[in-house]
Amino acid sequence: MIDRRLLSLARSGRGAWVAVAALAVCGAGLAIGQAWSLSRLLDRAFLRGDGLAEVTPLLGALVLFSLLRAGASCGADLAAAGTAIRLKTALRDTLIDHLVALGPAYAQAQRTGELAATVVEGVEAVDAYLRQYLPQILLAALLPLCLLAVILPVDPLSALVLAATAPLLPLFTILIGRAAEALTRRQFGALSLLSAHFLDVLQGLTTLKLLRQSREQAEVIRRVGDAYRAATLQVLRVAFLTGLALELVATLSTAMVAVQVGLRLLYSRLGFQEAMFVLVLAPEFYLPLRGLGTRFHTGAAGVAAVERIFQVLAAPRPPAAAAPRAATPSSPAAPPALSIRDVQYAYDGARAALQGLTFDIPAGGTTAIVGPSGGGKSTLVYLLLRFLEPTSGEITIDGRSLPQIPIEDWRRQVAWVPQSPHLFPLSLAENLRIARPDATDEDLRLALARAELNELVSGLPAGLDSLIGERGARLSAGEAQRLAIARAFLRQAPFVIFDEATASLDPALEARLQSATESLMRGRTVLVVAHRLSTVYRADQIVVMQTGRAVERGSHAALWGAGGLYHRMLAPFMETV
Repeated sequence: MIDRRLLSLARSGRGAWVAVAALAVCGAGLAIGQAWSLSRLLDRAFLRGDGLAEVTPLLGALVLFSLLRAGASCGADLAAAGTAIRLKTALRDTLIDHLVALGPAYAQAQRTGELAATVVEGVEAVDAYLRQYLPQILLAALLPLCLLAVILPVDPLSALVLAATAPLLPLFTILIGRAAEALTRRQFGALSLLSAHFLDVLQGLTTLKLLRQSREQAEVIRRVGDAYRAATLQVLRVAFLTGLALELVATLSTAMVAVQVGLRLLYSRLGFQEAMFVLVLAPEFYLPLRGLGTRFHTGAAGVAAVERIFQVLAAPRPPAAAAPRAATPSSPAAPPALSIRDVQYAYDGARAALQGLTFDIPAGGTTAIVGPSGGGKSTLVYLLLRFLEPTSGEITIDGRSLPQIPIEDWRRQVAWVPQSPHLFPLSLAENLRIARPDATDEDLRLALARAELNELVSGLPAGLDSLIGERGARLSAGEAQRLAIARAFLRQAPFVIFDEATASLDPALEARLQSATESLMRGRTVLVVAHRLSTVYRADQIVVMQTGRAVERGSHAALWGAGGLYHRMLAPFMETV
């Protein structure tokens, strides 16, 4: 089973494969030397009656050939293993880099556990393909031909039997292997499903416990695990069947060679040394073909994994990911002015999220985005962060088209405070330094103080070095949100995006943060995605979005007085005040 994509990957290590092929040919030559020295030794010792002194050189030659053959085999294994490790590492790095370039828009449409299984287990299956299956193909192609070329002048009839029976082993491998391919794909799919569902259950365990569904999901995991177990047993069953068939064919073929050699030896039509030489080489002739069959399932697993790997790699990168990185950062001192002109975006080329969105974000001012769910607010934020690129239209920064700015330079200019910040299972300091790796402890403490997190730090046993748990499990929702705000303080970017940054805060704490938030906004261009009146009415400009369009723009007073969508959205809130 040869996959063109894997062969293309293997070409970068062609030097090592040439070495493997050369060592395989050397191994064949040494096997021939072993057979010759052994047959000559037995002939002289038992038929001619030579003593130990006469056969000692042959014994030495036999030992030498054996040691050199072991060394050649070990060298081929090391060359294949080293190349497989290097190619595997390169493939995993390429896959991870591609996933990072695809961004959260792609990752959110996939199952995290399944992607993790592809990056880990899938790449390991490719490693086995490169380390075991490809070298065995080289051995199966070269070693039998070398042995056949040597046996042919010594005993043409045995060479004919070997040549006639050799194709039977690949034939049986292919016939049985067709079933193995489908089973291996099913096995890898079951493993991916098990990984994905198990991770989903772990991440949602709190919700499942509260809704009393944890036992039901545990049963689902058991069923998926049973499906994976059954698929694995089916693959093993076919593997054992393949091994049995190949051993049977190889044994019968060797027996055919042995019978006709023995009969001719009995009737003195073939010399003892020649007969012994052929009989020793006959099992060696079939050995690489048997090995190819037993490693066929390793190859099938690699092909099943590589299909998913290259499916991910085939996902087109956003144009932003291909933008060249500037040699020097170009972060402006002044806050930028943004202009959004007739921007459209459709998910999967069908579902329109933005339809001709047009408005300006003035430099140094605060623009609030409001609107009903599904209006395109999150899509707009992803476009500004360059996780997505517009289907049509243009976004400019100080008159310069956004795609013309190297993506790393642009993101240095942006601080993003999302609605649900992601916190890593690291220390408090490491989570903060994600925003600015060169920040000192004093910088961290200042940012935490401005985000009203002094009490949190003083209450932690190790201070800044305290671990905060998976997804910030040891923090409250409000503390996690304030940690994201502290990141924004630390980043010191001229453009700040607040995506419902105070959604998890109670009104009292939001009021305490108001002065700090205003300090963060001062002298910067700010975009606020919000629903609360307290975070909207102070904005210099409010843009109301609906069905991917900017349907209203203006100040709070002007929009309230107009009696449009903005008025209707805030009216229920105003009645409760």
